[in-house]
Amino acid sequence: MATGQDAVRPEVRPWPALWALVLGFFMILVDSTIVSVATPAILEDLGSDVGTVVWVTSAYLLAYAVPLLITGRLGDRVGPKKLYLTGLALFTLASVWCGLTNSIEMLIVARVFQGLGASMMTPQTMAVITRIFPPDQRGRAMSLWGATAGVATLVGPILGGVLVDGLGWQWIFFINAPVGVVGFFLAMRLVPDLPTHKHKFDLIGVVLSAVGLFLLVFGIQEGQKYDWGQIKGPITVWSLIISGLVVLAIFVFWQSRNRGEPLLPLSLFKDRNFSLANVSITTVGFAITAMAFPLMLYAQAVRGLSPTKSALLLVPMAVISGALAPFVGRLVDRTPPRFIAGFGLLCCSVSMFWMSQVIEPDVAIWKLLLPIALLGVANGFMWAPIGTTATRNLPMHQAGAGAGVYNTTRQVGAVLGSASIAVLMESRLAHNLPGVAGGASEGFTGKLPEAVRQGFSDSMAQSLILPAAVLLIGLAAALLFVAPSHLQKKTDDAPQQAKAA
Repeated sequence: MATGQDAVRPEVRPWPALWALVLGFFMILVDSTIVSVATPAILEDLGSDVGTVVWVTSAYLLAYAVPLLITGRLGDRVGPKKLYLTGLALFTLASVWCGLTNSIEMLIVARVFQGLGASMMTPQTMAVITRIFPPDQRGRAMSLWGATAGVATLVGPILGGVLVDGLGWQWIFFINAPVGVVGFFLAMRLVPDLPTHKHKFDLIGVVLSAVGLFLLVFGIQEGQKYDWGQIKGPITVWSLIISGLVVLAIFVFWQSRNRGEPLLPLSLFKDRNFSLANVSITTVGFAITAMAFPLMLYAQAVRGLSPTKSALLLVPMAVISGALAPFVGRLVDRTPPRFIAGFGLLCCSVSMFWMSQVIEPDVAIWKLLLPIALLGVANGFMWAPIGTTATRNLPMHQAGAGAGVYNTTRQVGAVLGSASIAVLMESRLAHNLPGVAGGASEGFTGKLPEAVRQGFSDSMAQSLILPAAVLLIGLAAALLFVAPSHLQKKTDDAPQQAKAA
């Protein structure tokens, strides 16, 4: 049982607090995907070009990913509830700003503020779970957190399609206003004010981490746009990426030498499960993001489905992962995590390999839904055990820092997945449809001509092998998880209880 500062105060009601936090978490995850459906409408209404309108999504993801290390640590210092509420208020106001803009430049600026608000909120949701739930109940809490992520990937594109078709693209942002207000008052009422910890803020670490992550994430995001070459003058995509890696290496070196309080306590990585869980969640972020691109392009360009109907293909995944969440949550609290997470990661990899084999121009939709259903099983079994395992052994005063690292690696994995799958799809299109690769992926709207459907299908199918293979790295890491302390204690006590009996 937890004691001292790890103890859960009796007046804290963890489940109502978690539901309040999940509402805000759901909203920011939906906003990561909802804009993709509205991109053509924004393009036309604001008179922009493709290269600029891409930044409506890229600016949000960049502003979301880069500060996560900082906002995670800041939550430990000022309190997770205060930072969560500040982030939610900023996110909600920025959403209204997005809907009111009449220029693409102002929309991009507003999206940056949305991303900053999201970066304040996300680590606090995990940190609060770690601090208000006892170790033997965190699995159920994290399963709800993970199911939220799975359902949000479905709701984003569907809700986006309905709102854009019915009310206009502005409403994908306006819808956040009432949800944000309700989420704010629920969190203010139900989330407890947890004790803060006096931290000195590592300003050098803040600058180094922000600059390094910005250069790395920006370089990866912009790689495809600039064909991995020159951006402007002497600045190239690879110079940004390499510079980002160098700055991050300096950041890690500084953290190891900082005798005060580093932004990133490297002692976190002494916990084997924390280190391995970060490897696993990076591959999950990579794979889930990468998988969506070829699947949605195939559905729309080859099968001629609308964006909303394409998103409906993911219904089995969302329903199954949501239904499994309570069962898996209880299992996570009683079973060594390597078995549960390993099963989930294996199912995820198999589902993508399977999808790559069944994707054909005229395949029956039900045959496509089977691997998507298996992906739902995977989502149900991998998010909760990986997240719980990452944070279960962390000291309470570093819960925010640990959550910041975990969410940063997940987001960097997603950015890597997005960039890598774009390069691979172009490469496979160039191989399977020589001479029309660019047109096949960008020039056509609606259903592709019969002559290129087979080559396009093959390219999308072959691209899915990449995320399937990357997941095997995460699977290997998960299989090396050790049983958490509360399960080890039960195992150690069992022989003594049997002897006493």
